[in-house]
Amino acid sequence: MTDSPIDEEPAEHRRFARYLSALEAVAEADEAELVAAVLQDKDASMAHSVVVRHIDRRAAELLAHSRFTTWADTLTGIIAEHDFLTRRLREWSLVRAIALGDRWGPEDLTTASDWCQRTVTTGQIATSPEALALLAEQGRTRRVRNAATRGLQHPMQLR
Repeated sequence: MTDSPIDEEPAEHRRFARYLSALEAVAEADEAELVAAVLQDKDASMAHSVVVRHIDRRAAELLAHSRFTTWADTLTGIIAEHDFLTRRLREWSLVRAIALGDRWGPEDLTTASDWCQRTVTTGQIATSPEALALLAEQGRTRRVRNAATRGLQHPMQLR
């Protein structure tokens, strides 16, 4: 007995899995070209989901490496027309600046997305006491404010 077309996995799900797999294995020299190709997919929502997952994975991998800036600059040119992706990459740059003790602006953090503020308070990255104090007072959500407060009280514990 063969499966009916209804039982098959939707084509966009198969493409999603293939794209993720390809992006995990792509050589750095070919990454920008592959991201651009994914963004040409007819299902824009699916393509954006793939690319944001890729950005999250690669940014976390490169966060403390000097290659981050070059990587982010390259991707910025590819995703410039996609507001959500551009914001996510910009917020990863903010997370990096906070983690490395580089300069960052308080307004950048207080106006950042819930995702960014939660990322700063999770304890998975080194977070400055200044960032935690700011978020404890001005975080967008109670969850962020509470996590930041806990981070200030117990700086060595995961939040």
